[in-house]
Amino acid sequence: MFDKIVIANRGEIALRVLRACREMGIKTVAVHSSADRDLMHVRLADESVCIGGAASTESYLNVPAIISAAEVTDAEAIHPGYGFLSENADFAERVESSGFVFIGPKPDTIRLMGDKVSAIDAMRKSGVPCVPGSGGPLGDDGDENIRIAKEIGYPVIIKAAGGGGGRGMRVVRSEAALLNAISLTKSEASTAFGNDMVYMEKFLENPRHIEFQVLADTHGNAIHLGERDCSMQRRHQKVVEEAPAPGITPEVRAEMGNRCAEACRKIGYRGAGTFEFLYENGEFYFIEMNTRLQVEHPVTEMVTGVDLVKQQLLVASGEKLGITQDDIKIKGHAIECRLNAEDARTFLPSPGKILQFHAPGGPGIRVESHIYNGYTVPPYYDSMIGKLIAYGDDRNIALARMRTALSEIIIDGINTNIALHEDICRDLGFISGGTNIHYLEKKLEA
Repeated sequence: MFDKIVIANRGEIALRVLRACREMGIKTVAVHSSADRDLMHVRLADESVCIGGAASTESYLNVPAIISAAEVTDAEAIHPGYGFLSENADFAERVESSGFVFIGPKPDTIRLMGDKVSAIDAMRKSGVPCVPGSGGPLGDDGDENIRIAKEIGYPVIIKAAGGGGGRGMRVVRSEAALLNAISLTKSEASTAFGNDMVYMEKFLENPRHIEFQVLADTHGNAIHLGERDCSMQRRHQKVVEEAPAPGITPEVRAEMGNRCAEACRKIGYRGAGTFEFLYENGEFYFIEMNTRLQVEHPVTEMVTGVDLVKQQLLVASGEKLGITQDDIKIKGHAIECRLNAEDARTFLPSPGKILQFHAPGGPGIRVESHIYNGYTVPPYYDSMIGKLIAYGDDRNIALARMRTALSEIIIDGINTNIALHEDICRDLGFISGGTNIHYLEKKLEA
């Protein structure tokens, strides 16, 4: 096992990784921007290194500075958390070529799954169901693109191969709008991702977003840890997640989960990862794989009892998975609310000083947050300031505990989206379970 690692991230995920390292006796190095000197994990780490200015490009995206921090502190590995450089194949390659271990998949695997076209091709070959589509990048032949769209059937969606996070997508409902939509998406993709490759898929009108968590080691072992429902979204960004997904039977879970695990074995996957699907009319359609830890990983931990961060560290150090598929039992239900420093109605960011913070408690309640009384939320980064997780023997108990926890939590001095979560947890559609990915946006519009 590693003696010391660099945590190349900030906020709650950096604190989460630090806690796992402490349990395992691993020393930690916190790298941070000049704006993040007061982060909780920076205070708690064995060592800390300021790697640049407040802007992400000067610090958390500054590859030479991160690697230099690992060198000067004699660390052995780098944990990227999520976001920032966590799915950057070039970064992973630089880490490993510099003599350190990247706590995540191999660079080639990140590259394969980061390109949506190559990822879909790999999944088709591995027996994972995919959305009907072009089967590859779209060329410049307008007549051929029109033919492909007719074959798929309208509406279709044009997607950037290098896109993600809800960006680089355009829905087309008629042939008249198709060629212009392809041209616009290619132009936007080139500007945003440095890659103008686009592809076409059938646009599903009312799907749910369901994802499967996987773990794999370097010895050819791979397992799944069940699914999560992440359909409560705004502008393609997840707001509430839960495990297991309402309405998914154990038989369906086993079939799809085993397909995902088999795909991991075929592509030589290493570490924790997530297969994301759209689910409509009883059918799953692969959309992408996240080659990192997910924000919503705690709900899976709650219902399986598996510490995913510790498993990442074990696998990265070369150990075999210490758990088999038969060891994974889904027990109870867990729900996670993402807490953001933003106005609950306008969604405008709300940085500033936290005058008072009180964390909720009680059976089944877990709070993942880096904030504390007197902490100042900076304006430079993502607005998420924590996650509130509620676990119960069943979904109704988990929901009841979440409603209680939301009524108990106090965050004064800044605006937060707590009121939105209270509204969602009282919503009859959400309470019944199985809402689609458009549900929240339609609710907000109404």
